[in-house]
Amino acid sequence: MKKPSLLLIDGNSLAFRAYYALGQQVNHFVTQTGLHTNALVGFNNLLQGLIDRFEPDYALVAWDAGKTTFRTEKFDRYKGHRDTTPSELSEQFPYLRQLVEALGIVSYELPHYEADDIVGTAACLGVSAGFEVHVVSGDRDLLQLVNEEVTVHVMRKGITEMDDVTPAIFREKYEGLVPAQLIELKGLEGDASDNYPGVVGIGPKTALKLMKQFQTIDALYERIDELKPSKQKEKLVASEADAFMSRELATILPDAPVTFKIADLVYRGAQYDQLIPLYQLLEFKQQLAKLTQQGQTLSASSTATVALDFSVLSGANMPRFQTDESISFYLELDGENYHTAAPIAFAFGNERIGYFASRDLRFLTDEASRLRQALCDPKQPKAVFNAKTTEIELARLGIQGGGFHYDLDLMAYLLDTHDNSQDLGMLAQNNGYELLQPDEMVYGKGAKFAIPEDDDILFPHLVHKARALALLPEKMMPVLTEREQVQLYTEIELPLAGILADMEMQGVMVQPERLLEMDSQLTERLAELTQLIYQQAGREFNIQSPKQLGVILFEELGYTPIKKTKTGYSTSVEVLEQMGDVPLVASILTYRQIAKIKSTYVDGLLRVIHGSDSKVHTHYLQTLTQTGRLSSNDPNLQNIPIRVEEGRRIRQAFVPSQPGWVMMSADYSQIELRVLAHMTGDEHMQAAFKADEDIHAATARRIFDLASDATVDAEMRRTAKAVNFGIVYGISDFGLAKNINISRKAAKQIIETYFIQYPGIKQWSENVIHFAQEKGYVETMAHRRRYLPDINAKNFNLRSFAERTAMNTPIQGSAADIIKIAMINVQAALKSGGFSARLLLQVHDELIFEVPADEVAQLEHLIPEVMDEAMALDVPLKVATHVGPTWYDAK
Repeated sequence: MKKPSLLLIDGNSLAFRAYYALGQQVNHFVTQTGLHTNALVGFNNLLQGLIDRFEPDYALVAWDAGKTTFRTEKFDRYKGHRDTTPSELSEQFPYLRQLVEALGIVSYELPHYEADDIVGTAACLGVSAGFEVHVVSGDRDLLQLVNEEVTVHVMRKGITEMDDVTPAIFREKYEGLVPAQLIELKGLEGDASDNYPGVVGIGPKTALKLMKQFQTIDALYERIDELKPSKQKEKLVASEADAFMSRELATILPDAPVTFKIADLVYRGAQYDQLIPLYQLLEFKQQLAKLTQQGQTLSASSTATVALDFSVLSGANMPRFQTDESISFYLELDGENYHTAAPIAFAFGNERIGYFASRDLRFLTDEASRLRQALCDPKQPKAVFNAKTTEIELARLGIQGGGFHYDLDLMAYLLDTHDNSQDLGMLAQNNGYELLQPDEMVYGKGAKFAIPEDDDILFPHLVHKARALALLPEKMMPVLTEREQVQLYTEIELPLAGILADMEMQGVMVQPERLLEMDSQLTERLAELTQLIYQQAGREFNIQSPKQLGVILFEELGYTPIKKTKTGYSTSVEVLEQMGDVPLVASILTYRQIAKIKSTYVDGLLRVIHGSDSKVHTHYLQTLTQTGRLSSNDPNLQNIPIRVEEGRRIRQAFVPSQPGWVMMSADYSQIELRVLAHMTGDEHMQAAFKADEDIHAATARRIFDLASDATVDAEMRRTAKAVNFGIVYGISDFGLAKNINISRKAAKQIIETYFIQYPGIKQWSENVIHFAQEKGYVETMAHRRRYLPDINAKNFNLRSFAERTAMNTPIQGSAADIIKIAMINVQAALKSGGFSARLLLQVHDELIFEVPADEVAQLEHLIPEVMDEAMALDVPLKVATHVGPTWYDAK
């Protein structure tokens, strides 16, 4: 009896192959609306061919969910050197997914994992179910999946030829090795395309030879003494950690936490009510002609509708709102930057009055408009997608909005910190409202973004947004209630959104003349460094060229290469830092640092200073990080470098906006360690904070067994500081050894001693990991959750990373909660006290204000007092304030 067949397709791999197979003709495959379709054409033909060839009973196309995965968290340079996906291909991805579904195949992606892991897991499920499994990809890494039940078909040339790899064919190609040993080869030789190192100097031939002898990397290192002394042996010994890490990165997971079962993957055949409209949209004339020949009716449509009002609004038909009923509101802009983009149209409504859309902004700006009055009424409950941006958008129209009870963006973030797509359509579809499409499906993406001029296209999209905003809270609020997160939402995140809106609109004054002066100084410094580098190199060359630098260092000057890539010698920061004792390398590192400060921060800030007010207006991202910390961009004011003087001096350009005012900073001292002392209940750490001791010196005395009054030298304190903060981040002995340049054995001993001296921390660490293993998540003191899908993973490295994250998140997340509460309370204190001072910036554990000189004395007392009381801990919070004419001086 023939086995049922399962077809598994690596969507991203084949999409790229389809795109480049017709890459030279990319501009020949464009619809009348400007959508490129070359990848869609090739992918459609490929899918049709695979279906015809394999006649699958079950099928799945797997996709990468994003660039951030557990592999990038383990090795941040993983795939880091790959070029940006061409915009002409990026715009096709949403339609590729639609195409897969329309052809009756399940399309699936999983945040934090790659398509390979989905395919690997599905293959294991298929084998367990007794299926014949066929895997199709352009990536030979998937050959590790080959076995008697799994054949991997690797695209060999474009999308027309493929190699069918069985266990016998694999053994023939790899001289007797079995497919499972592919990861051993990868661990030794690395992978330039995925950008992980392997063992420097070990290529495919040597890796194959070693694996034929030892079979596994584990056996190789257990029996390393069998190798004769040689350069090769030295390389193997030196790169042992990289070998194991690289093998881990190469390993495709067989047990990713997918949400489907094999029964869900049944191949349904073409869904013509979806496929025909899609082919029409993509202008696939040949495919449509073929369907006509098959008797399919091209007038079929899958567009579902609901009873929504698209009529033109007027004063006469403007609905009346009941004061206690919630209404939804959405204002559409013509760009992403809500500080500068123009409002285009809006939609509002609820299930009682219906839903309305209009381009006439007079319904917002006219003071007699019932809609404007409702938007200004803080007692009128409103549902929006992002309260902060909505408040800013309305303020730009002269409307002081209020009463934003439901912010679906914030609610979705609290329910799942991984869900930060920033798209209402995606959120709606994830919550069962499938009538709303993601914006890029209607507006395009990137350079192709455009708001449709046709009301028949725009208005249905907007009213579906309004309806989604009205309906989704009914699903989301009960979950927040169940998770005890309502207070986190209503008392922290939602009021904070209003404060961030005020901060962004206020902006911070930046003096361009100071930046221009710095720019001139940095330019001069770079010129001096350039001449020094030429002297040290012995000739002139392009300092910005990694290839030319590699030739000079490793060929002309004869230094030993540390790492090679496909294009030559690696001269990355990591490589150069290992050669820091070489004068030329030290100069290059300094040059790169100065050049980055100049281009990213000095020149970057000059580009974003608003001409109208000489201020920069950063964007605070409230729904991005996994721990709840705020981040900022455009410009990023949290990452201005302060470890080098050239970076610190950038803060000299940040000044008060009014004469007679000063800058004031208020900074929490060691807040994460204080949270650690509170949450763990460790009596020794708590005692040190209660006595206002130097916590790092106190820790040094404990881990080095010194008397309580003994002097701690700088090196001991540095080590203790690394351990204290390392424990907060769940550091391993390997990580600590690398951080403070000691042996792994010594680092392990220090950590063990630390836990003996601080037993409360040890016990808490074990408890929080056990909690995470049982529940699948950890929480902050304010019940902010972070889910940890790998906490029970069989893979040691994945599980270890999840355990470290389980320890770190409650600490860092609770610290983030505290400073958010502090921002809310400080703002309330400033308002109730009638102060003119303004909160301008939040930079991690620091708040920056501009303050009239005559309020300084009062606020130096009031602000620390309010911040100290943000959350009751078993140890005191400690806040230091600094005042000066610039941000630089106020620190």
